[in-house]
Amino acid sequence: MIHITKVVRFEMAHAIADYPGDCRNIHGHSYELHVTVTGRNVTVDDFLLYPGFEVDFKELKKLIYASITELLDHKIILSSRFLSEHSEIQTIENLIIWEIEPTAENILIFIKNKLIATLPEYIKLENLKIFETHDSYAEWYSNSLV
Repeated sequence: MIHITKVVRFEMAHAIADYPGDCRNIHGHSYELHVTVTGRNVTVDDFLLYPGFEVDFKELKKLIYASITELLDHKIILSSRFLSEHSEIQTIENLIIWEIEPTAENILIFIKNKLIATLPEYIKLENLKIFETHDSYAEWYSNSLV
């Protein structure tokens, strides 16, 4: 089986309510998201029908942009708990409010759910990896229980 990975980047800010360190303050990251999928299981016999592509990178990029990048890029994600303690910022134009804390793990699960709901039937999401910094990331595998 062949896996196809598309890497996308977006800028986003967040804060973690009551975190005992600097992450309790609104701050931003340059996120790097790796989306790995499988597709049609193309064989040599399929070459004329599907010109050798499991999944076209351009198609995957468009799907990721429409469901993830466009939604999260240059946004601030804060929890309702954080906002209950900082009501003065509830009117920020690019604010997205979640019921849960926007940790790397929760952002990844959000992305997983969005992509699974968006991807066509012939594209199976296999793996996601989101880098919050160059040396820190969260990862999800399709065979995991999450």
